[in-house]
Amino acid sequence: MTTIVRNLQLVRDRITTACFAANRNPATVRLLAVSKTFGADAVADAASDGQRAFGENYIAEGVEKILALRTQAGMPALEWHCIGPVQSNKTRVVAEHFDWVQSVDRLKIAQRLSEQRPPDLPPLQICLQVNVDGGANKSGLPPDEVLALAREVAQLPRLVLRGFMSIPEPAIDFIAACAVHARAKAIFDEINASGVLPTRMDTLSMGMTGDLEAAIHAGSTMVRVGTAIFGDR
Repeated sequence: MTTIVRNLQLVRDRITTACFAANRNPATVRLLAVSKTFGADAVADAASDGQRAFGENYIAEGVEKILALRTQAGMPALEWHCIGPVQSNKTRVVAEHFDWVQSVDRLKIAQRLSEQRPPDLPPLQICLQVNVDGGANKSGLPPDEVLALAREVAQLPRLVLRGFMSIPEPAIDFIAACAVHARAKAIFDEINASGVLPTRMDTLSMGMTGDLEAAIHAGSTMVRVGTAIFGDR
């Protein structure tokens, strides 16, 4: 058993334990393995243990891995999430290679992704990035701007609005972490309940290596874990 496979099993155990503590079904929380700065071999190692969804912050690095693994003999189909900032000059390559984009916070970027998504590929799955705690060093929409962008993005062809992603500043303890994640969940629930979108959102991507338990307690449906799987960068 490799270190990555062992780490994956430990992370899955953490998710299961956190779900039971929150009276949730572990099947309601997906694991996104964040493979940024690690090579295709590390992704292949995780894939050998059944991990299928991978997140990349750096677009060029991610595309290199996507192309390398797509042609590797015996490699199962993988699901690739862009979780880093997307500039206008990178939308085409993102639209052509990734399955999800979790970091949309401007209508212009969403429009370009929609226009540039190849017609032979399934629609691009989209999460809006929400700056739920106003962190000065974090990208994302202020909470009071989320609804307006969600309504616009939900109307774009070649895109499917799945939900929100958030990366709050580190909290001082579990209770504080739960509270900040709960803010994102409240926005998510409020917009879903409003009925203004054509379909309900189903994805709340929040929680990483250090705070996945708090995020699951607050209602996360997808945790993005890198360090606890692949090691320190």
